[in-house]
Amino acid sequence: MSGCTVAAIDLGASSGRVLRGTLDGGRLAVEECSRFPNGVAFVRTAGQPDLVWDVLSLWRGIREGLAEAARRGPVEAIGIDTWGVDYGLLDADGRLIGNPAAYRSPRTADAVVRVHGLMPQSELYGFNGAQHQAFNTLFQLVADRSAAQAGLARSALLIPDLIAYWLTGRRVCEVTNASTTGLIDPATRDWSPELLDLLNGSFGVPVPDLLAELVEPGTVIGPMDLPDISVRTSENRSTPVVAVATHDTASAVVGVPAPGRSGRFGFVSSGTWSLVGVELDHPVKTDASAAANFTNELGADGTVRYLENIMGMWMLQETLRQWREEDGTEISWPQACRMAASAPSMRTLIDVNDEIFVAPGPMTERIDLWALEHGEPLPQDRSQYLRALIESLAVAYRRALREARELSGASLETVNIVGGGGQNELLCRLTADATGLPVVAGPVEGTSMGNMVVALRAVGAIDGGLDEMRQVVADSTSTTRYEPGPDQESIWEAAEARVFSPAPAATAAT
Repeated sequence: MSGCTVAAIDLGASSGRVLRGTLDGGRLAVEECSRFPNGVAFVRTAGQPDLVWDVLSLWRGIREGLAEAARRGPVEAIGIDTWGVDYGLLDADGRLIGNPAAYRSPRTADAVVRVHGLMPQSELYGFNGAQHQAFNTLFQLVADRSAAQAGLARSALLIPDLIAYWLTGRRVCEVTNASTTGLIDPATRDWSPELLDLLNGSFGVPVPDLLAELVEPGTVIGPMDLPDISVRTSENRSTPVVAVATHDTASAVVGVPAPGRSGRFGFVSSGTWSLVGVELDHPVKTDASAAANFTNELGADGTVRYLENIMGMWMLQETLRQWREEDGTEISWPQACRMAASAPSMRTLIDVNDEIFVAPGPMTERIDLWALEHGEPLPQDRSQYLRALIESLAVAYRRALREARELSGASLETVNIVGGGGQNELLCRLTADATGLPVVAGPVEGTSMGNMVVALRAVGAIDGGLDEMRQVVADSTSTTRYEPGPDQESIWEAAEARVFSPAPAATAAT
């Protein structure tokens, strides 16, 4: 099929977009139709501060974006990708009950203790192969069980499935995002009966009734059915909504331009979070994998994304926001990279995955606190703070990819960075040095392109599997390659030891 256009709804933690992608002559041309803000809102729940998503604002942006996409011409399919773990609760009439809680909400701490009191993390890992994170859906459902709204809930839909339900009226749960819940057995690609029994029997969470039918990427959910917005195909039919790889990282990995090299590239999906790992054809649920806190998330076409969640651009975003609020200083991403590049190397290193950095707030104070507690010198100016953040990300990438190779047996030829982090030349260069592997940066639109090629295949515009979809991406985009510098291994080995095997805390040098 030539000249086939699809629309991608791409929702991230800081913004959402609707894009059109047109496949013609084997090349995919992407154009942005609309962009709208996203972010958590501070509210009170049961008298306590809480964080929620303004999902109705997102819905408004999606509707306006789809209307604009339709104004530009026919659309053969619509795909949705978002972040994982979070969900909306629906009542018996299918009405949303309140704003979906955000994963940075502090409400799950007690739930983690309660769940682990009945099933320790090592046993949980044997069932779900999932990295322990307090915001996993499993813990969120337990935390929400005592909330007043839980008694009204008859359905729980992850964010992309909620949007698909509003567009089509059909409730499904796409497996790549479902695998972020901590309730999926990655070996069977189905709900874990043991974990459903745990939640239902021990905590009174009626998960068998709440959860929707699981579907694989490429499943056609149904035609878009809204009374006031019409999106039509070239045959003047209502445009179908396709369950693509709805977890944004799953779409990003589909969008890695590495046809024929599945299992031989490491990936970094770089956005608010950095998801760092390898693509496998089977899960890894060994004791060593559990101890390393790696996760087995599902990918398209029967694959497993074996990865670690790393804090990503979140800390940089928060640091720039802090300075903007403190004195009105606006620092663009290119400026931030130039400032970091001008600062001395390896002066201050931190563990970007430390829980101290999870919540919104003043990042520079937390960096200082971490440095003081771990014997690291304090940054002396803004350039040094930015250098510390970017260099520490590269250290974290090195460790994650090293462990992914050791735990899975994967043999890697490159590190592919897709998403916004691929535009950060300093980060790409440092990652090449840190890992000892060539870094291939791009495409920036890897997530939306991965979304689009699955939708295009669902409507018959692409034949084949991951290799054929990745070939389209490779033929449609340019990448930048960064080779590792000479004599870097000992430098980065020492840096990794500083961060992850720190010396006893001491008063930091300044």
